[in-house]
Amino acid sequence: MISFEPTEDQQLVRDTVASFAKEQIRPLAREADESGSIPESLVKQAWEIGLVQNAIPEAFGGYGGERAAITGALVGEELGWGDLSIALHILAPRLVVYPVLELGSDAQRKDVLPAYTGDKFAAGSAAVLEPRFNFDLSELATTATEEKGQFVLNGSKCQVPLAADAQHMLVYARDGKGVSVFIVPRGTPGVNVGEREQNMGLKALATYEVQFDKCTVPASAKLAGDLTPIFNRSRVAQAALAVGVARAAFEYARDYAKDRRAFGVAIGQKQAIAFMLAEMAIEIDATRLLTWEAAWKIDRGEDATREACLARNYAANMVLKVADNAVQVLGGHGYIRDHLVELFLRNARGFAVFEGLAIA
Repeated sequence: MISFEPTEDQQLVRDTVASFAKEQIRPLAREADESGSIPESLVKQAWEIGLVQNAIPEAFGGYGGERAAITGALVGEELGWGDLSIALHILAPRLVVYPVLELGSDAQRKDVLPAYTGDKFAAGSAAVLEPRFNFDLSELATTATEEKGQFVLNGSKCQVPLAADAQHMLVYARDGKGVSVFIVPRGTPGVNVGEREQNMGLKALATYEVQFDKCTVPASAKLAGDLTPIFNRSRVAQAALAVGVARAAFEYARDYAKDRRAFGVAIGQKQAIAFMLAEMAIEIDATRLLTWEAAWKIDRGEDATREACLARNYAANMVLKVADNAVQVLGGHGYIRDHLVELFLRNARGFAVFEGLAIA
């Protein structure tokens, strides 16, 4: 029998992150969106919770905790509920740490992981998405050509989070054997970080287009092994974050519908509004269960590709629908910046094209 009952440790993590999201992240969500920046004090507080360092073994300076996908899904939902931009910023170092833990050699782990165990937030990033309409993760245009014991990277990436400050960037490229991942340290010649992107949503998250022009890395920079678990963990993370955003939009609309009165009654008592809210709640719960099932299979060491893809794709549609319905519940108020639902909607729209921005 499948049971998704969190363990005592998982519940503690969930409660801690939920409290942090409610008390620290949500109050700053609007300010961060408007200013396009996240307060360093908030990032420092998040770093002290240990969401990155906890998964790193003690031998490399970390806390030596578990790295369960279910835990990652719980964390992702709560942070996504607080604010998606801030959540992705906080979790960005995982884009480097988790794949290196999963596929890295001892030498790669010793070289990379200690950079993410210090007292201060250390930015990490992954270059996955490419600026073309027919992007396919299995058919990347960015290439890695092997030459004399080295790999030469050429191509363009977009929506690369924290690229300007990242200590390491994991670059996904096509070599002679398919899709591979390469560790590219900060300052490597041939890496050209462009101007910060101006996005419809995620305005507080710094993302960049990055050009790789004859960027040469040693053969030892390549991560070895099957990338499928990495892709599935990323899909679970995206789905969990989408559940968090959708839950935030639903709760905001529900509370508004309870307080807003028209013709002497709360609008939430109107059948059309009540049914809409009920459908939103059903869709959120359904997506959460899809996400947890995929994470559960990952933690059992099983192939979760089908479940992770279903969760990710369903979540992308669900969060947009729920956020749009939230705007409709608020009516004209939903379209103005006095209320957060317009921010939720702008962020929700991006889930259809987000790729490689988070990992569970």
